[in-house]
Amino acid sequence: MSCIRERFNRFHIDALHKSLRDLLFSKSWVVYAKRPFGGPEQVIEYLGRYTHKIAISNHRLKSIDDSNVSFSYKDYRENGKKKILTLQRMEFVRRFSLHILPKRFVRIRHYGILSSTAKRGKFENVKASLKVRVKKQKRKPVPERKVYNPSVCSVCKKESMIRILDFDFRGPPATILQTLSKQTKKVNENSTSEKAS
Repeated sequence: MSCIRERFNRFHIDALHKSLRDLLFSKSWVVYAKRPFGGPEQVIEYLGRYTHKIAISNHRLKSIDDSNVSFSYKDYRENGKKKILTLQRMEFVRRFSLHILPKRFVRIRHYGILSSTAKRGKFENVKASLKVRVKKQKRKPVPERKVYNPSVCSVCKKESMIRILDFDFRGPPATILQTLSKQTKKVNENSTSEKAS
């Protein structure tokens, strides 16, 4: 604790009021971390469910038919009340695809003043106490949406995408990842040889 206090004082953070600093350092902060029950593999598997989580889990999907998808969600404007939303299937796929991150990016959760619940009020108080001014940006008009077709390849713009395999809510097992890697190599080799000829 004394090491943190020294570094804190060394940087002379005047933006924080003395009373806030005194309040923070009056507590004896202790980090409690239990040993993992299984080992490092189980910890990575557990964390992987959060960092590589999909946009919507299977238990939230209520019904799927030829034209619509219905799923449950929490309406935080009404204190987290659970509701059902029905979307046309292409609109559902479009919204789902917005959650697909670029290659090598990982989704993480935010805690503390950056958490979604804290942003509503506490974050504004922190910005006010630090005297941060935020410029309001003018919103550009949203262009008309094109209908999203998941079977169209984003590279060649042809309707060439095919579904190979469906996974459960925890994602693919390691053996499936190896199989998919081999299949992807074969598909890439075939497409390269087709382009060459």
